[in-house]
Amino acid sequence: MHPIDLHTHSTKSDGTYTPTQLVRYAARKGLAAIALTDHDTVDGVEEAVQAAADLRRESESGSGSLPDSGSVPEVIPGVELSTEYNGTSVHVVGLFANYKNKEFAERLEEYSHSRIYRNKKMCRLLTEGGYPVSYEDLENAFPDTVLTRPHFARYLLSQGLISSIDEAFRRLIGDDCPYYVPRDKITPADAVRYLLSFGSVPVLAHPLQYKLGDRELRVLVSSLKEEGLIGIEVYYSSYKPADTQALMKIARDYDLLPSGGSDFHGENKKNLDLGTGYGHLYVPDILLPPLREKAMQLRL
Repeated sequence: MHPIDLHTHSTKSDGTYTPTQLVRYAARKGLAAIALTDHDTVDGVEEAVQAAADLRRESESGSGSLPDSGSVPEVIPGVELSTEYNGTSVHVVGLFANYKNKEFAERLEEYSHSRIYRNKKMCRLLTEGGYPVSYEDLENAFPDTVLTRPHFARYLLSQGLISSIDEAFRRLIGDDCPYYVPRDKITPADAVRYLLSFGSVPVLAHPLQYKLGDRELRVLVSSLKEEGLIGIEVYYSSYKPADTQALMKIARDYDLLPSGGSDFHGENKKNLDLGTGYGHLYVPDILLPPLREKAMQLRL
């Protein structure tokens, strides 16, 4: 078996590696496949696919110090959608995303507009509170990127307005902080239906992060299964073996395919590495064929 990572982020959302850097890093780590699952965008997928193709050509020609062709990772197009469930933020990953479909991309762009509105409001509140941040300066500091809260934190740090990224989330822009503005979000069921309608495989991301408890989590999973949910992340950077075992049972109980990944963000998530999370994560490649088969069935 070879390791894979089906949950990663690039500079196209809130990661610090470009799609090309991410693919090359995955090759150095010997990953068989990675899914690029940026928040609310597939803008980085084409670059990632091309980076893998370039790596394969370089490897086959023997140029540089690249791994052999067997170590060049397959790039799985993906996306991560933020939704809301009973006041809790719940994420749904779409694997094998139909990123070349124009309507799929347009719907994603419409969805991202709520993030832009939220970001502009946060800029205004921070500025009024003594932490001057203009939306234009934020865009200039992080061009061609879906702006998220880590970008706010990095900008505030670069301007000397805070002493650490942690301080930004602890005092200013964390969920319960004075300058946080929630987004207008779709529901998890909406996300599942949207992904399915374009032949993408919907996967409930990091389900234990929502702290719902077993009973409430099963209520959520059951309701999403009725909408067509296909997978659930049973492997994740913060999960202990017992967590994975419990989620494997939920996957079996609801006939869901297991998935998993590190949720790699580069420097935005300290000590969390691609493929291995905090050191103990291992997502086996045997998970990938059933997910791929489902995607093919959805496209028929």
